[in-house]
Amino acid sequence: MIAVSRRLTFPVGPILLLAVLTAVALFVRPLTPIDETRYISVAWEMWLRDEYLVLYKNGAPYSHKPPLLFWLYNLGWAVTGVNEWWPRLVSPLFSLGSLLLTLSIGRRLWPEDRDTGRNAAWILASSLLWMLFSTSGMFDVMLTFFALLGMRGLLIAADGRMRSGFAWLAFAIGFGVLAKGPVVLLHLLPVALLAPWWRPGLAWKRWTGGVLLAVLGGAAIALAWAIPAAIQGGEEYRRMIFWGQTANRMVDSFAHKRPLWWYLPLLPLLFFPWLLWPGLWRRLVALKREGLDGGLRFCLSWLAPVFVFFSLISGKQIHYLVPLFPAFALFAGRLLARSQAGGEVGGPWLPALLAGAAGAAMIYLAPDGLTGKLDLWELLPRWPGVLLILTAAAAAWLGRKQEWRMAALATLGAALFALAQCYVSENLWRRYDIRPLAQEIGKLQERGIAVANNGDYHAQYQFFGRLERPIDELPTPFDIQPWFEKHPDGVLILYVTPKPDEAAPLFSQPYIGETAILLTAEQARARGILR
Repeated sequence: MIAVSRRLTFPVGPILLLAVLTAVALFVRPLTPIDETRYISVAWEMWLRDEYLVLYKNGAPYSHKPPLLFWLYNLGWAVTGVNEWWPRLVSPLFSLGSLLLTLSIGRRLWPEDRDTGRNAAWILASSLLWMLFSTSGMFDVMLTFFALLGMRGLLIAADGRMRSGFAWLAFAIGFGVLAKGPVVLLHLLPVALLAPWWRPGLAWKRWTGGVLLAVLGGAAIALAWAIPAAIQGGEEYRRMIFWGQTANRMVDSFAHKRPLWWYLPLLPLLFFPWLLWPGLWRRLVALKREGLDGGLRFCLSWLAPVFVFFSLISGKQIHYLVPLFPAFALFAGRLLARSQAGGEVGGPWLPALLAGAAGAAMIYLAPDGLTGKLDLWELLPRWPGVLLILTAAAAAWLGRKQEWRMAALATLGAALFALAQCYVSENLWRRYDIRPLAQEIGKLQERGIAVANNGDYHAQYQFFGRLERPIDELPTPFDIQPWFEKHPDGVLILYVTPKPDEAAPLFSQPYIGETAILLTAEQARARGILR
């Protein structure tokens, strides 16, 4: 759409935002360690081994994640050849699919109201956390896509086409498990079980039977991979994919790490700019007077149980909330649609003011970077702050006009995210681009030289170095001496804070907050690491 047009329903504006943000991410930041580089390296080992059942990381079976993301990386490589850009497009493509499914669900919930779907597409496309994970090589947007597909299936079933709807639900459950494990059930089953609240009059026995059959069908899809993989991977791999991974995560989740309220102060930032819009809060206050329709109840059945569950567990991570963003977008989009004709919500003055303040801070900090305050951020430019202030001013002005309000606020959110990335881009490339070191390791392996990594190794160098052999893992400093005794010509990867009087390494480069260096035995001895 020129998204303000009431006659158009295809979300052209939100899709353009997604395309621009994807292009920005490709150019202003590398794939970052440790997560993105680990996952692309697992896909590289799948490609290298031509093995699609059992996953491998640095030569060892990898049971921490299901295979779908790695299959998709390899599927793209089969067409385009091995490259970095295809894996970086997978999450944006699932984000695009999620936008379209959100629009479709909005039409099914409120068939007489086209404004809600358009509003929801703008809100989803420009919420800060959603934008971050839409352009990252992670699992959460893919999980969201299948959760949305399952929600659509539930609505089809509730509209009377149970066979078709529950078939879609089974498909969504099965591929959701292959995407990120059984957590997809946490998003889908509460909505299914609360169906009498959001759709009164359902034939409850038939509905319950259909949900049960869909769960069994989804399990069959997931087991079509898991059983052959368990047979081929051996006893330990079988134990991990069927039980160990889920059990360990449950133990970690209740390990008393973060308090019950941990998410609450983060919500205005994660949902920026929408949750800071006073107009949305006015509509929430009015909701008590106007009441909940069936569609709003559907969204609350999706939002509330999952948010409460993730608040109760102590092993909280912000990306756990990503699949809830479409529910928030639909809920907020419906509230705003109720008052759009009357123009009751007001302009986005508070988000514009905060974005303008962020731009002013960028300008103030730019001349000398943050050196001396936070060493990670240096050589910061002024121009992103200038552009952000101008965007905030434009959004505040255009946001006064009813027909431009959603587009203006969405553009403000996207501009803040894009310009913040541009602001720190040089530092991101300097400290997080591991290609030079990975390629140096690749050259060593080509010469038959053994390479070892001291400390935790997350396979971050496998893909960018196109490594065909594992790197030896040395968990503690005490493992270095025995390893060099076995590999006197070997090279060690070490992470240090450089000192001016130390012997020069074979190779060095910045690595996150430290420096990664390559050391021969002689250089390690000169530094006092070896006897």
